[in-house]
Amino acid sequence: MVDLKSLNRLIEQIAEEKGLDKDKVLTAIEDAVAAAYKKEYSERDAWVKCEFSLKTGKMTFSRVKTVVDETTVRMIEEEAEKPAEHKKETEQKEGEELLPRYNPERHILIKEAKEIKKDAQLGEEILFPLEEHQDFGRIAAQVAKQVVLQKLREAEKSSIIAEFKNKEGEIISGVIQRIERGNVYVNLGRATGVMFFNETIPGEFYKIGERKRFYLLAVQEETKRLPGVVLSRTHPNFIIKLFEMEVPEIHDGVVEIKTLSREAGSRTKIAVASSIEGVDPVGSCIGQKGIRVMTISDELGQEKIDVIQWSEDPAKFIAASLSPAKVKSTEILPRREAIVYVADDQLSLAIGKGGQNVRLAAKLTTWKIDVRSISKPEEVQEGGIAEAPEGEVKTEEKLEESSEKE
Repeated sequence: MVDLKSLNRLIEQIAEEKGLDKDKVLTAIEDAVAAAYKKEYSERDAWVKCEFSLKTGKMTFSRVKTVVDETTVRMIEEEAEKPAEHKKETEQKEGEELLPRYNPERHILIKEAKEIKKDAQLGEEILFPLEEHQDFGRIAAQVAKQVVLQKLREAEKSSIIAEFKNKEGEIISGVIQRIERGNVYVNLGRATGVMFFNETIPGEFYKIGERKRFYLLAVQEETKRLPGVVLSRTHPNFIIKLFEMEVPEIHDGVVEIKTLSREAGSRTKIAVASSIEGVDPVGSCIGQKGIRVMTISDELGQEKIDVIQWSEDPAKFIAASLSPAKVKSTEILPRREAIVYVADDQLSLAIGKGGQNVRLAAKLTTWKIDVRSISKPEEVQEGGIAEAPEGEVKTEEKLEESSEKE
């Protein structure tokens, strides 16, 4: 008999440490004892099952056999009778769909099963009681230890995957653990996240022990040990989630982010609209004395953020997209092209350093924009022409598609 108090205490301790359900811990222990029993007292191919009774402390052992027939397994006798060439030909035709071979240690034919249980069905598992043993040798005990550790790792991995899969596309907080080859490893509590170099904000400095917020990009399940949680601080949706957290009107759906363009670490432009008349979408996002947008900018390492009023009128929208520059007039051309005229003192502001402002405006609006001086309308300005590259545009539709995937 098992000491129930000790067993329950052990199960509770492991469950708490690993963040697992008690039933999963008990199952891991049962599987481990079954493996030890099989090693010491049963045949190699047998399927042994162990069950603990938490009420009585009694262990029961059973041999499990699956009910099969000629349609679900390949019979050994039939395989032996076939010529080698015919067997090879059969395997080549069936390929990966080849049925498993009949194993008397693990299978029971349906005719025999019905003699034991009249309503036996194909695929059903029938239990055959085994002699009780509680004394296991050194090797069997080692096998039990290996099995319980493996089962607990698998259970912990499944639990972490389930937890973090539900958080994909959300913002999570973590402490920077280490930095290797530009990749930042983050302690997320039950798991370690990784922010690859190309997902880090250019120019942002990361310190070990510092707590930061990250966008949970994906959970990679196919890893050797624990699942890989992939993080980002450059993803455009990181900006959206930050605004949802800081701006109640966005969280409640009163204000909507229609489109955005971003060059991480430098500048972001977002276009917003209100679904309720009388609500100022730009003012809601900026906040009193700019407190809301400043909070987000601080989180991003002082990245500049331009909040723009979205409009269905292309001329108005394009003019607004060049903020903080003031536009005099906008000429709409065919094929989603526009020429924007600004005063001479606004020219450098409209184009931006290295053409960044007009480049982000083009990405935001999905229009090709040509910025010119109102005093020299025929003169093409250096760096004053930009268009949204294919695949880089974040329009309203693409934002919705991205949200659906997440």
